[in-house]
Amino acid sequence: MTKTLIFPGICLCLFGALAWGCGPSAGRETAGTTADARSSMLPDGPPSDFFQAHAVGDPIGPNDRPQIANVQTVDLDGDGLLDILVCDALKNRVSWIRQSPKGVYTELAITTDILAPAHVQAIDFDGDGDLDLVIASLGALFPDNRRIGSVVILENNGRQQFISHVVAQGIARVADVRAGDLDGDGDLDLAVAGFGYDNGETLWLENLGNWSFVTHELQRLSGPINAVIVDINGDGRPDIVTLVSQEWEEIWALLWGSTNPDFGSSWLTIVDLDEDGDPDILFSNGDAFDYAPANSRPWHGVQWLENRGNLEFNLHRIADLSGASSVQAADVDGDGDLDVVVVSAYNKWDDPAAVSLIWLENNGRQQFAAHRIASSPTHLITLAIGDLDGDGAPDLVTGGMHISRPYDRMSRVTVWSNRKQATHEGDEGSRSVEASDGRQARPASCERALVAGLHRRGRRRQCARLLGYRQVPPGRLSGSTAAASRTVEPALRDSSAPR
Repeated sequence: MTKTLIFPGICLCLFGALAWGCGPSAGRETAGTTADARSSMLPDGPPSDFFQAHAVGDPIGPNDRPQIANVQTVDLDGDGLLDILVCDALKNRVSWIRQSPKGVYTELAITTDILAPAHVQAIDFDGDGDLDLVIASLGALFPDNRRIGSVVILENNGRQQFISHVVAQGIARVADVRAGDLDGDGDLDLAVAGFGYDNGETLWLENLGNWSFVTHELQRLSGPINAVIVDINGDGRPDIVTLVSQEWEEIWALLWGSTNPDFGSSWLTIVDLDEDGDPDILFSNGDAFDYAPANSRPWHGVQWLENRGNLEFNLHRIADLSGASSVQAADVDGDGDLDVVVVSAYNKWDDPAAVSLIWLENNGRQQFAAHRIASSPTHLITLAIGDLDGDGAPDLVTGGMHISRPYDRMSRVTVWSNRKQATHEGDEGSRSVEASDGRQARPASCERALVAGLHRRGRRRQCARLLGYRQVPPGRLSGSTAAASRTVEPALRDSSAPR
């Protein structure tokens, strides 16, 4: 495959014909972001005191430094109360913090042998009416060139007991996996972001039935963080959008790029932020994982790529935040438009005023004012949003990744209850949006879209980019493999009410 150095520009590669088309630049650099791109940022608003924090789930052990890689909110047992799913990279554990009764949280270990779980998606994968769990396993949290990643599906038997199916293993360290019907045959396939280290890859796994899959390689690039399935161009077919954080990469279609070699891409979310009927892209840059000690960068923050159609996107810088990660959207204040919430994993934590959690208030015209929520706990790397207490306002759930000093304000899993009175009834105050990655009825395309930046890992010059794929009939890169299966049942850990 042709390798292309990353600079702002558009290139489109169609696998079938190996035809390349190049056009003019479609984006701007964030190093020296233009005033126009920053026009969506309003002056900071006052701190918000209407979120009440309480730790849930297992307490922190006396010698532990929590490493919570991912949290999700979902009603796993169907009792009408939102629960929390947790990927604990320190414990090699995926757990279920069950809410039952209302306001009482008990952490149950679903499985304790998935190495460095990085992401969990709850979805009815087998179509039997209950929620299964799709797990991305890094194999090891810290950089490693060994092919130790895996994809695991935990099949729910309807009683929240789970049969483990290892559907891919011996691949690059997997940072993300999402389910969607990519080939239009009525079952769910998988999009896989294999972060790796020097040897990453983006894959899709074709579901053949009976827990057997064929692996198709889309890109062999190091550093994919997310692989999100969404119809990004409105043609009725599912596309795959990936955020790639390192490596000199092949360009498929460049939507936006940066020449900053230390950009630090950290997360992307697909959401119709301006509610005009098409999906936009929210992404954060705040990664400083490679530095010892981890430190903040003044160009870290949050960007909104406004979808203008025909794979044209306008860049809006909407917040400056050192260490920004896990950006999400929800109507925080109940005024009928979508606000943005973001955490910080790498800030100047020796400064007690350094913030770890903020929300960006939308004035209804997609201009945003930042409000501080908290400076403690520190090192927050993952965020989920949902109405946990059923009052119509979106609550927050955060997870701490304490891999660097200081260790004086640590957390595992924290619920932030939203006490602001919503101004709209019903569900208006509790809308939260993540990628559309459920079943799709039509044949796949994978439209290539890319948000690019440059990222430095150690002394190697690398780049961070957002890619998407338009899929022609793919070649089968490996034979069909039946998944290894076993049954696991949640084990009671510790019961804890909010505290």
